[in-house]
Amino acid sequence: MPASPSTARAINDRLALGLLQDRGPLTAGQLKQLTGLSRPTVADLVERLGAAGLITVVGESGAARRGPNARLYGIAADRAHLAALDVRTEGVAVLVADLVGRVLAEASVPIEGDTGTGPAVQRVVAAVAGAVGRAGVEGPHTVGIGAPGLIDPATGDLRDSAGLPAWHRSLSAALQERLPGARVTVENETNLAALAEQREGAARDRDTFVLLWLGHGTGAAVVLDGTLRRGASGGTGEIGFLPVPGTPTLPSATDCSGGFHTLAGAAAVVSLGAEHGLPAPATTDGPGAAGMVRGAVERVLAAREPAGAGGAGEESGAGERPGGGGAVASAVGETVGAAGEHEPGNRSAGAAAGEPVARWGAAAGRPGGRKSRPVAEERPVVGGGAWEELPAAGEPVMAREASGGGPLETRGGEEPPAVDEPTGREPVTAADPAGTAAGADERFLSALADRIAIGAASVVAVLDPGCVVLGGEIGHAGGDVLAGLVAQRLRRMSPLPTEVRAGALGGSAVLRGALLTARDRAQDTLWSDPSRSPVPS
Repeated sequence: MPASPSTARAINDRLALGLLQDRGPLTAGQLKQLTGLSRPTVADLVERLGAAGLITVVGESGAARRGPNARLYGIAADRAHLAALDVRTEGVAVLVADLVGRVLAEASVPIEGDTGTGPAVQRVVAAVAGAVGRAGVEGPHTVGIGAPGLIDPATGDLRDSAGLPAWHRSLSAALQERLPGARVTVENETNLAALAEQREGAARDRDTFVLLWLGHGTGAAVVLDGTLRRGASGGTGEIGFLPVPGTPTLPSATDCSGGFHTLAGAAAVVSLGAEHGLPAPATTDGPGAAGMVRGAVERVLAAREPAGAGGAGEESGAGERPGGGGAVASAVGETVGAAGEHEPGNRSAGAAAGEPVARWGAAAGRPGGRKSRPVAEERPVVGGGAWEELPAAGEPVMAREASGGGPLETRGGEEPPAVDEPTGREPVTAADPAGTAAGADERFLSALADRIAIGAASVVAVLDPGCVVLGGEIGHAGGDVLAGLVAQRLRRMSPLPTEVRAGALGGSAVLRGALLTARDRAQDTLWSDPSRSPVPS
């Protein structure tokens, strides 16, 4: 049955608004070409959306051609304003933005552990109000909150979770009271990070993946066929409670100690670094642990830089991704073609028999990837903490047999070393003949990858997502190096081909995800019936 005229208009309006959101300002002619609609229909929808205050003329196009310039139409950015919050145990980060996501004001407020519920909530509400005032707007249309813990799927509220401050659960109601015209929504922080990585970060080309959050705590977000999965009770991805080997006890329903959190949370990462003699960070939270990981990665890459190459930061693109990776220049463990070039569309880290393995310096072929750089020693990390040499060009490296975890096939028929058995190929450099400096960093990263791979392998065995993104401050700081080490371990632990990528957004992913969610919900409301033309905030 054909759509009614009103339904057809609504569909066309949403199509045009979506194009303007994704592509930026467009002319009526461009809208006609992209939508396939007739010129009169496009003219009608432009007039209708303009009258509703949803789009506006933002400029002109075609100054170089003969005849009148064409008007450029764009989303009316001030049609509504948004607020986003990243709620942590120790404080809250806030930003206020317009409808296209342009940030107008930011704020942060620390909350000490002994602060009562009432004072803590008052501080956060005051910080939000202050940011709104500095942005010069009356109030937000929609507020998105990212917080740790479980979200009740029936009510949309935070559930009572052991170990989390009580003020977290009171914040949504307090903001709704202070901002009565706003729509306030709460979402699990890891779920928001996955949304941000999918829309703006490392998973932009994936509709099925798992984000493994590695920060102050641990968590996972599951996206299957483009849909975020929350589970029957909202607890999908509570991987911190996953029982794992290597811990002295088992987790309980009220305490994740003894679970994966005990292996890969920030405090555990800092403790692991101390065991390997790494410099201690000022704090044992997510940023502190991330700094330790980033330092180890940069020292390892600097030690492998060719003589006279100008240091780890020159050709590596250091600084292209703020806050993460530093000198991390290239993907480790990504699939490469026979000629050493990245093969678009084949992003599996599970190498088939005889398939070449990516080398240090292989160009990262994904969003946020670094350009390739010259490399002195093209040696990835393999099992047992040894940095094993790659075979000569054209010499095959065989993945472990998928069935039964059979032995690795080796070069020249030699038997592979036993677990933890010296290979005779451990790194020894002139600057560090005993392997005490860079060697400590390598051993730390290798041990950390062992731990992360335990959690990742559990997720892969159940969901087979094809891609795991190492998110949070620690995953971002480890960059392509840590992701490559985890990928190599997964190849040995699982028959399921799985690519491992470093998160591109780090700790900022939660705030970005909260803003994207707020924008989506505001636009859904505003775009549902443009003819009603609600009053802008």
